[in-house]
Amino acid sequence: MSSDDDIFSRLSPRSRTLAGLVLAMSNLMVVLDLTIANVSVPHIAGNLGISPDQGTWIITSYAVAEAICVPLTGWLAQRFGVVRMFTMAMIGFGLFSVLCGLSSTLGMLVACRIGQGICGGPIMPMSQTLLMRIFPPEMRGRAMGMWAMTTLMGPALGPIVGGYISDNWSWHWIFFINLPIAVLCIFAAQALLKPVETETANVPIDKMGLFLLVFWIGCLQIMLDIGRDHDWFADPIIVALALLAVIGFVAFVIWELTEEHPVVDLRVFRHVGFSSGLFTMALCFGAYFASIVVIPQWLQMSMGYTATLAGIVTAMTAMAALFTAPIAGYMISRVDVRLMISGAVAWIGIMSLVRAHWTSGVDFGTMIIPQFVQGFALPFFFIPLTTLTLGSVLPSETASAAGLQNFVRTMATAIATSLVLTSWGDSQRVSRNDMADVLQPEQTQSLLSSLGFSSEQARQTISNLVEQEAIVMAVDHVFFMSAMILFAAAVIVWIAPKPRGNVDTSAAH
Repeated sequence: MSSDDDIFSRLSPRSRTLAGLVLAMSNLMVVLDLTIANVSVPHIAGNLGISPDQGTWIITSYAVAEAICVPLTGWLAQRFGVVRMFTMAMIGFGLFSVLCGLSSTLGMLVACRIGQGICGGPIMPMSQTLLMRIFPPEMRGRAMGMWAMTTLMGPALGPIVGGYISDNWSWHWIFFINLPIAVLCIFAAQALLKPVETETANVPIDKMGLFLLVFWIGCLQIMLDIGRDHDWFADPIIVALALLAVIGFVAFVIWELTEEHPVVDLRVFRHVGFSSGLFTMALCFGAYFASIVVIPQWLQMSMGYTATLAGIVTAMTAMAALFTAPIAGYMISRVDVRLMISGAVAWIGIMSLVRAHWTSGVDFGTMIIPQFVQGFALPFFFIPLTTLTLGSVLPSETASAAGLQNFVRTMATAIATSLVLTSWGDSQRVSRNDMADVLQPEQTQSLLSSLGFSSEQARQTISNLVEQEAIVMAVDHVFFMSAMILFAAAVIVWIAPKPRGNVDTSAAH
C-alpha cells in the first residue's frame, strides 16, 4: 500500500465528507470577512465618530495583513504541521473576531483586523492543502469544486449578510458571528483531521526577506491610507513614506533573488506567461474591487439606501458568477484560455461603461441589471487566469507561483481600495467646483423662496443638490476609469504564450 493510499484509508467516507464540509466552511468564513465589512463602513464610521475615508482602513488593514501572511503558509505548515497550523489559525481568527466586535476606537479595530488578517491568511491555502490530502485523486475534482463555490459565495454573501446585520442588529455582530463557526471548525479539525497531520521539519525562514516584505508594504499602505488627508506629496510625511516604500521594495527584490530559501520566490517572474497573467490579474481585481468599495458607500451616504439593499446591489455580480462557474470549468480544456480571459475582462469593462452613465435618479432595478450581467463573466476570467499563470511555470514552481498569485491578488484589492477612494474624493471636489462655476443660484433661490423656503433653507437645498450630483459624477468617473483599465488588461493577457495542457491548479488559492 502506498503512503497516499495509507492516508486515504485513515478516514472513513463519512469522516472525509464531514472534514471536506468543515474545510469549505472555514474558507467561506475567511473570504466572507474580506467583503462583509464593506457595506458596514458607514455604520462603523458613524458609531466611532470617524470619517468614511478613515473607515476604509478596516478593509485595507485586513487585506494587507492577509497578503503578507500568505507567503509564510508553506513554511508554517512544514515547521508545525498543516493540521496544527490550521487549528491555531482558526483559534486566532476567532479570538481577533471577538476583539474586533468589542472595539470602541478605530485604532483598536484596525489592530484587531490586522490580527484577523494574519490568522486568516494561511486558512485559505491550508484548507485547500488538507482537501487534497484527505480526498483520493478521483474525488479531488468534486472536492475542489465545492471549495471553489465557497470562494465565489463569499463575495456574494458578504455584502448582504453585513448589510442585514448592520441594519437590524449592530455592526459589532458582523465580527461576532465568526466565533461559533470558528469554534465548530476547531473542534471538527481536532476530531477529524488528526490522522492526516503532515510531518514536521526544522526548515529555515528568510527573516530578512520577511522583514523587508512587511516594511515596504507597510510604508506603501500607510502612505495610501493617510495620503488624501495630508494633501499627498505636499506633506513631508507622505514623501518620506513613499521613499521608504521604494527603498524597501528594491532591497526586498535584490535580497529575495539572491536568497537560497526566499519567503517569496520572485524567480518565477522570468516566465512571460506568469508575469503577464499576474499583471492582468492585479489590474482586473483592482478594477473589479473598485465597485465593491464605492457602490455601497455611495448608495448609503448619498442615495438613502439601507445597508441591506446596498449589499444586495453589490452582491449581484457574485450571485451571477455561481451560475457560470461550472461552464467555465468545462470549457477550460477546450478553448484557448487567453481568449476566455480577454473576452471576459472586456465584458466586465463594457458593464463598467454602462454603469458610468448612472445618475442620481437611477433606480434599484437599473443598478441590478449591469451588476448581475457583469457577474456571468467573472468565472471566465478567474478560473482560466489561474490555469494560464500556473501553466506558465515549471511543475516544481507551482506552489510558489500559486502563493505569489494569491499575494498579488490580495494586495491589488487593498491598494485599489485606497486609490479608488482618493480618486472618488478628488473627482467630487472637481465636479463640485465645475458646477459652482456655471450655476445661476439666484433664479433657483427665488423659485424656492416663492415655495416658502427661507433664504438659508434655499441655500442649503441648492448646496445639497450640488453635493449629490458631484458624488454621482465622481462615481461615474470611477467606473469609467475602471473600464479603461479592464480594456487594457484584456489586451495585455495576449502577451502570454499559450499555456501547456494538464495544469495542476490544486496549489492555487
